[in-house]
Amino acid sequence: MVYSVKYGTREILFSVTYAKRKTLQIAVNPDMSVNITAPENASVSEIQHRVLKRSRWILKQQIYFEQFLPRTPEREYVSGESHLYLGRHYLLRIRKSALNSVKLIGGELVVTVKVIDNKQAVIQSLTKWYYKHSKDKFEGAIKKYLPCFKQFNLESPSWEIKRMAKRWGSCTPKGKILLNPELIKTPGRCIEYVIVHELCHLVYHSHNKDFYNLQKQIIPNWEKWKKRLEKISA
Repeated sequence: MVYSVKYGTREILFSVTYAKRKTLQIAVNPDMSVNITAPENASVSEIQHRVLKRSRWILKQQIYFEQFLPRTPEREYVSGESHLYLGRHYLLRIRKSALNSVKLIGGELVVTVKVIDNKQAVIQSLTKWYYKHSKDKFEGAIKKYLPCFKQFNLESPSWEIKRMAKRWGSCTPKGKILLNPELIKTPGRCIEYVIVHELCHLVYHSHNKDFYNLQKQIIPNWEKWKKRLEKISA
């Protein structure tokens, strides 16, 4: 079941699962959803009271995860707005439904919420949707191109989604790949180019001749997608 509490002007939605335990556990997930695992004898009012007491912490966690929502110019999150996904513009349509969901239907990004003017619910649903698709797309591209590095005995790298001010992707000195959530707004080939670029850095740390030869071997027309990204970020 999904319940809610009001904290100032914010509404915190949360689901409840009952289990054989003595204490109540609160978990805030990367998609901004809140899950409560409560003792079997806990009442709804008791759970709501505990959630309200932890509201500041919950909102702090949600604000952190909200960074994964690709940035666009200031939005009201109302029907008719344009939102990017994989290089295409989609019109946002908000509809009332018993369940919160997000679906691509034709040229529209359809968001269903229980209360039509609940902006926070719309943002939360979009964050969850973007995060899931970013994770799936990025992970899929890594798996697709990893075999191209077989000669280097490259193992599946550690990676995460992380907002960066001026980079689409990065590779840390310890070999961890960081990918900007804004990438999900760009064409699929742009995403693949960035991921191949960072995978090449796991072999050659600097932009030397060997690095570019390897990148060209895997994506011969990489310059086309690099220029596409430069236009997007201009």
